Amino acid sequence: MDSLNLLMDGFGSSLTPQNLLFAAIGVLLGTFVGVLPGIGPAMAVALLLPVTFGLDPIPAFIMFAWIF
Repeated sequence: MDSLNLLMDGFGSSLTPQNLLFAAIGVLLGTFVGVLPGIGPAMAVALLLPVTFGLDPIPAFIMFAWIF
């Protein structure tokens, strides 16, 4: 039962409007970089790493997941 509570806390923190906005930004940035020839998802994350330097860890990981 404790695992279920931890899972619900994780969904609660990741589904805030601010984090959903960062997810949408990650999708847009990943799409813009992904259409360039020769650049894969790992290279896109490496190129967009400086974008997340000023963010908290949760929005940064959410943005990386949606860039990838």
